[in-house]
Amino acid sequence: MKTLYLMRHAKSTWEFPELRDEERPLIEKGVKRTQKIINFLTKKNIKPDVILSSHAVRAHETAKIIAEGLAYPVKDIVIEEKVYESTLDNLFDVVNGTPDTKHTMVMVGHNPTITNFANYFLTEYVDYLPTSGVVCVEFETDKWNEIVNAKRHTRFVIYPKMLK
Repeated sequence: MKTLYLMRHAKSTWEFPELRDEERPLIEKGVKRTQKIINFLTKKNIKPDVILSSHAVRAHETAKIIAEGLAYPVKDIVIEEKVYESTLDNLFDVVNGTPDTKHTMVMVGHNPTITNFANYFLTEYVDYLPTSGVVCVEFETDKWNEIVNAKRHTRFVIYPKMLK
């Protein structure tokens, strides 16, 4: 069994026009909303084997918050530039390249690609995955490169606004 958590980064600032897009940091509202997601994931006893993140500051900061909240070593977060401004093929390459010894993966990325990637696996499409939103899909396979053809089940789609 493989479990994939696809997460959009937390809400970030547009306040500093001098920053390049990948340099934009999170805002406090984004941190608080991500904490709601952590509380939800903690109640479900989520224990990631690997956390992958885009190199963009807002995605990496989100990944660090998730790692700390789920007792995953922050130093072990895998920074993957292919997740930023990416294509579905690149995301499949990243997932397929994950060691099969890792069974539970969290990928922190960006719209529109993270929503499109999630929709590839969903039967009920998500129009737009909001910031800090998470889609969880389980696959009946032992190999990451077989998830495309594996029987799958959507465990949940959750957004901060859905949580109290």
